[in-house]
This record gives sequence, C-alpha cells and structure tokens, in this order.
Amino acid sequence: MTTGLILSIFGIFILLILSAFFSGSETALTAVSSARMHSAEKDGDKKAALVNKILGNKERMIGGLLLGNNIVNITASSVAAGTLITMFGDTGVVYASAIMTILVVIFSEVLPKTYALHHADNMARFVSPVVYAVIFVCAPVTAVITRIVRAALAVFGVDISKVQAGSHLEMLRGVIDMHTGPEEEVHKQRAMLRSILDLADVSVDEVIIHRKNVVMLDLDDPTDVLIDEIMKCPYSRIPLYRETTDNIVGVIHTKWLMRELKAVNGDTSQINLEEIASDPWFIPDTTVLYDQLQAFRERGEHFAFIVDEYGSFEGIVTLEDILEEIVGEITDEHDMYINGVRVQPNGSYMVNGDVTIRDLRRELDWELPDDEYSTVAGLLLYETRQVPKVGQKFKFHEFQFEVVRRQRNQVTLVRITPPSLEEEQEQANAQ
Repeated sequence: MTTGLILSIFGIFILLILSAFFSGSETALTAVSSARMHSAEKDGDKKAALVNKILGNKERMIGGLLLGNNIVNITASSVAAGTLITMFGDTGVVYASAIMTILVVIFSEVLPKTYALHHADNMARFVSPVVYAVIFVCAPVTAVITRIVRAALAVFGVDISKVQAGSHLEMLRGVIDMHTGPEEEVHKQRAMLRSILDLADVSVDEVIIHRKNVVMLDLDDPTDVLIDEIMKCPYSRIPLYRETTDNIVGVIHTKWLMRELKAVNGDTSQINLEEIASDPWFIPDTTVLYDQLQAFRERGEHFAFIVDEYGSFEGIVTLEDILEEIVGEITDEHDMYINGVRVQPNGSYMVNGDVTIRDLRRELDWELPDDEYSTVAGLLLYETRQVPKVGQKFKFHEFQFEVVRRQRNQVTLVRITPPSLEEEQEQANAQ
C-alpha cells in the first residue's frame, strides 16, 4: 500500500468525521430544548448561553452548517473518486460513488443524527463553541447565499421576511398536548396548564355566577332580620341592595359584622349595615380573567359585580371562580369533578343547563366550541334557533343532546352522549 493511498484513506476518514460532526450538530441544535437552555443560562451555564446565541439566528446557523457539511462531503467524494480512478480506471468512479454513499449515509448522516436526537441538549452544549466559530468564519459566504436564495424565491412571489413563526403561546399549547405519562395525572396537568394559558382569552362573563343564583339582601328590611339572614348564609360576602337588585349599594362581610356585633355587645339596633359594608366594585363583562386576576391582587379584593354595556347587573365573579378555572372544582374525592354533571350507568352524562362548555372541555376533553355561547343551554339555543322541548334529541359536533328538563323557557337538564358511546350503541343495535 503506497503512501499516497494511505494519506487518501486517512483524509477520507477525517472528512467523514467532520461530516458526521456537521450533521449531528445541525440535528442537535434543531432539536435542543430552548426552554431548558434558557433556564440553564440563567443558572450560569456559559455553553447554554452560547447555544442560545447560536439559535438567535437560525438562518445563519443552518447556512453555516450546511456549507461546511457540503464542503467536506464533496471533498471526500472527490478524493475517493480520484484514488479509485487511479487504481481501477474509469470504473473507479462507480466504486467511489457506491462506497462513499454507504459511508456517508451510515456514518455521517444516520448515526450522528440518531445520537443527536436522543442527546440533543448535551450534544448542543458540546458542539456550540466549534459551531459558533464555523458560523463566524462562514458568515460572509452564508450572507451572500441568503441574499441569492431570497432573490430566487422573490421571483416566484415568495417573501420569507413576511413569514411569521407560530406564537409562543401556540408552541406552549403544542408542548402541553405532547405531554405524556400516567393518563389520569397527565389529564389533570394538561387541563391546568391549558387553563393558565386561556386566562388571557376568557372573559368574566364565561365564569359568571348569574344574578339569579346570587344571594342578595334588601337593606330596606329590618336590621335584625338582615343580620339573622347573614348569619345563616353559607357565604362570607353578601351583596346589599335597595329597592331593586340593580341598585347595589355595598357588600357586607360576615367577619366585619361579627366584629361590629362584639363592639355593641350584640345590640343589633346600634348597627348600620350600610356603614360597615364596603363599596361595590363594578367591572364590564368584557374583562378577561387574566386582567381581573391582576386587579384582584392589586386591590386586595375577592369579589366584583359584572355589568353589561348598559350598566345592568349580570352577576358576580370571585377570586375563587378564577382560581377554579385553573385548578378545577375543589370537591370531595367521591364527587364528580364538575358541579352539575353526573355520569350515568350507560356512560352518558346528565348535565345541568348552566354548566359551562369550558368546564366540559377542560375536565372531559370534549371538543365542543364555545365562541358564540358559554353554557350547555346556550349551545342548544344557538344551534337549534329555538327553545327545545322536553324529549327532543339533537346531534351537534358529533355529540347527542337530549332535553330532559325545562323550566319555562330555560333548559335546565340535558343528557349528553359522547361520540364514542354513541358509536358503541349503534354497533350493539346493528348486531
């Protein structure tokens, strides 16, 4: 074996290693977790900081790595072709093509990329100094290549400068959907994380406690009667009104009342409920939950009245309502985790008309839209364009709805059959 042949084989071996480095680096830096790198950078990891710097301009990173990879691959193929032509003549080209294709695919593409996919974070840290140097050296060439590419695309009417990547929120939602683990545990985690992201998109009127369900007291009633009602009430904060429920004048806290009763030795005649009540806080029904949560924190309050565009009282929202949007209903371990929903022996669900679609989507993973309405009753009214009668059945969004109970013009109870259960029933009937 001549010295020239040994040098050629050694050169090809080095070039294949460089090709593997470029291929693995590209895969590692593409698959690396940006979130973990940012977290590591905050903890003082200098290599993670360098990875983030490289990822700051992905177009230049890809350009530099592809340029380096192509240079070494073409050089390796040329060296192999020249060596084999010298040894076998013109047929050496065929041998060179076959041998280099096998070597490049296995050892310079599949092997390093497979390893990089499974060790992306560690490999990205390891290669970052060299990759950064390569990108810096190749920057002038990649800049020219980028301009040529953009100009070529412009000929076909494509302007990549106007192409926007998906928002960070969309990326987060995708990551949440990809989260895996024990089914029940993962379901709860997904629901909670989705709910946090939804706070900026959901308005307070979607979690409202409707005015017909709000316990309120008329200040025109005798004081001792009002105090007796307050002491019996299961809630700590109770709205007070005069004449009509739209004329809300304050909110009484049972703790304040207890303190006042102690101060006057239980003499209710000396108590003026309006004086010890706090002023009502009114918010528009278009307020989003995120803003309201911040407002609750800033004001140190837990209770607000929701009004529509005409100033009419619609209902209330509390800090607990917003927190339950994140963590879900806090119930006994044997209770159904959505108030107003009961699972039937046949697998269908008896659902109160005022149960929100958001709760069903979050807790049961039901794909039901809620853009035009917020409750189950609202869905039926919107889709049917009428007030359904008891016993009527409808099928919307692949779910079957049966009206079970109606009070005047209000749908109060609905049987909902999920698509999977309905398919099973149809198959059983066919058999």
